[in-house]
Amino acid sequence: MKFVDEVKIRVTAGKGGSGCVSFRREKYIPHGGPDGGDGGDGGSIYLKANQSLTTLADYRHKRNFNAENGQPGMGKGRTGISGNDLYIEVPVGTRVNDIETQEIIGDLTEHQQALLVAKGGFHGLGNTRYKSSTNRAPRQSTHGMPGEERELCLELSVLADVGLLGMPNAGKSTLISQVSAAHPRIADYPFTTLRPQLGVVYIQPYRTFIMADIPGLIGGASEGAGLGIRFLRHLRRTRMLLHMLDIMPPDEHEDPVEHVQTLADELQQFDPQLAEKERWLVLNKLDLVPEDKIDRHCNSIIERLAWHGPVYRISAASGQGTHELVTDIMNYLEKPTVKTQA
Repeated sequence: MKFVDEVKIRVTAGKGGSGCVSFRREKYIPHGGPDGGDGGDGGSIYLKANQSLTTLADYRHKRNFNAENGQPGMGKGRTGISGNDLYIEVPVGTRVNDIETQEIIGDLTEHQQALLVAKGGFHGLGNTRYKSSTNRAPRQSTHGMPGEERELCLELSVLADVGLLGMPNAGKSTLISQVSAAHPRIADYPFTTLRPQLGVVYIQPYRTFIMADIPGLIGGASEGAGLGIRFLRHLRRTRMLLHMLDIMPPDEHEDPVEHVQTLADELQQFDPQLAEKERWLVLNKLDLVPEDKIDRHCNSIIERLAWHGPVYRISAASGQGTHELVTDIMNYLEKPTVKTQA
């Protein structure tokens, strides 16, 4: 199934049923009085999170959703039946935005969590409601109110503790396949990763975390270059980022330092809060550098970046340094003072 992480849908809640104008008519009771019942409420529309779903592909073609209308009231004081509520299932991690107002309606982050997105219309009142000592034969009633109608944008963000950030071929997919059971596509050409990949990293019993790999970014991604920046939303929910860096780019004219600075600028343009997340620098592909030159090469990159955060040196292909990296990540995630940023 094609991975779809953003769709637009229109939801229309049910209209309330109209009230009834009726009078009691029975033998030997010539003046029975009003007995028109109220209408039923219109059905509301909810989005409901389902952990079994992994994509919004079901809504590529069906984009209009309508809840049932309430039935009108009837004589003999009978109330109309309310319309059934409509539940639309979406993957866990779906954020809901109102396109017209740009309001974030809600964020579905837990299995079976429900979110009201369109309220059903209120029922109309029957003429029984207007009976009084001065108005014993009321002939007025009210129509049901229309249900809410909204155009929504659904954005799916994968739920992970750690996000991998880097240029194409920086080794992100190799790392996630080395430390987890995930098997993303790996090749020696750019953009082999075309959709986010998740891997569960197992340290020891009851100590695991989820790592997310998104398609690589290039300079100008915020303007649509490469695969653009639409996948960056999948890093918003992560607790921390690993900035993967190929210390030996295949093109000798490429500068690893410029790669880091370029992606830092893309992060800032996409979401300043995302740019402020905890970010560790991971210098990858040590196996391509002569052993006697590793220290000098890595230290040069760190000094030119003026990097003050944690730095790790690894070879994702051989596994060198990856155990220390994931252990330190686990220790960081277990700190009680760390707060999740949405």
